[in-house]
Amino acid sequence: MTSVPTWRLRAAFARSLSDMYGQEVPAYTTLVEVTSEVNSDVLRREGAAAQRLGTIERVTAERHGAIRVGTPRELRQVSQVFAALGLHPVGFYDLREAPVGSIPVISTAFRPIDAAELALNPFRMFTSILTPDDRRFFDAELQEELEAFLERRRLFPPELLALAERAERERELPAAQAGRFLELATAAFKLSAQPVDRAWYRRLEAVSGVAADIGGVTSTHINHLTPRVLDIDELYRRMSCRGIRMIEEIQGPPRWHGPDVLLRQTSFRALAEPRRFVLPDGRVEPGALRVRFGEVEARGIALTPSGRDLYDAMLAEVDAMLAATPGARRQDVARAVWAERLPDSEAELAARELGFFRYHVLERPRDGRRPPSDLAGLIGGGWIGVEPIVYEDFLPRSAAGIFQSNLAGNGSRDVTAEGSGRDARWMANVLERTVHEPADLYAEKSRESLRQVRSRLQDDSSL
Repeated sequence: MTSVPTWRLRAAFARSLSDMYGQEVPAYTTLVEVTSEVNSDVLRREGAAAQRLGTIERVTAERHGAIRVGTPRELRQVSQVFAALGLHPVGFYDLREAPVGSIPVISTAFRPIDAAELALNPFRMFTSILTPDDRRFFDAELQEELEAFLERRRLFPPELLALAERAERERELPAAQAGRFLELATAAFKLSAQPVDRAWYRRLEAVSGVAADIGGVTSTHINHLTPRVLDIDELYRRMSCRGIRMIEEIQGPPRWHGPDVLLRQTSFRALAEPRRFVLPDGRVEPGALRVRFGEVEARGIALTPSGRDLYDAMLAEVDAMLAATPGARRQDVARAVWAERLPDSEAELAARELGFFRYHVLERPRDGRRPPSDLAGLIGGGWIGVEPIVYEDFLPRSAAGIFQSNLAGNGSRDVTAEGSGRDARWMANVLERTVHEPADLYAEKSRESLRQVRSRLQDDSSL
């Protein structure tokens, strides 16, 4: 009997989800088309350099999705579905701390963690969970009603969870079962046609549009799917030329003359989608909600903890300069700060240990010298070359910025109230799985690569 291994299951799920979302949100199909056009043009213009951060095959296939759930039980169940696809929880993101708006969720991202698995298919799912006990957003009465509403619903059928457990355990599924798993898993994230209780939805929406999207309906759904593009600024321009309204700015680092780092993201604005509403008198009437959007991303080099500290310091400097200079453009200010403070070459990023890289031994003259012990000396002396490690994860500020840019209003938040404690340990306890720290995953790859080149240099008898 033919079996479907984990990575093929993951790839098939990504395609199935993309097909479904394209049918539900036609502008997403346009986004994918424009992304493909831009990628082809960049590849034609830059050749091999365009694939410095991933082959064009990988970039073309790459997607990340985003979903939202309401309870620890739902989060644990969805993690089982993703485990069947070889996806592990990586990172903890607290979107409640966004500087503006009301986003009462915490998040993690489910993705492959092995380099070979990422190369086969790098699908990710950014997954948020509501925090009804956070008094900055919900009073005790609304918390009780919300938790009761969420407890009554069932997002994932038992058959899907059973198949997911088998797929995780056996790392494959027989073809027939794989087909059924994909059918059920895709359907679990389809937008429901069931009428929405208008009064309940509006009550939650007054707190947060995100809260209403999670707790105001009886199912979950894909909030956005995100292709990867090689030139996000050109993508932004072309989408706008097609008459698709984009959010105000690209989130994340600025475009500048040096290496791309971390993650840049943007999206088209949430579109009005037809929905049916139940009124207090029981009547059902047509309406619309603006919740879902189409996001696109451009990935750069993963930064070390020191690099992230520098990144955060640069963001703070940009914010301070913008506050002192009303009317200045964020991208212009950020470019100036980047040019002053961030190394403008991969070699210097690596030598200062600000970015994560893999290393390889370079051919050099046999002059009898021994290699230096320090990384900067090895790079500067031409002993080793560097290959960037792609940032595979997310930025909470950028995620919150895109969420907020696609909400109808700011909602409400009591900044004087006590927040509820949530952290990566809480997330791990709920999931009953390890929540991996992104920096640890990059550091492990980088350290092993450096160990190998040091060993080769020491063993090279030709020196």
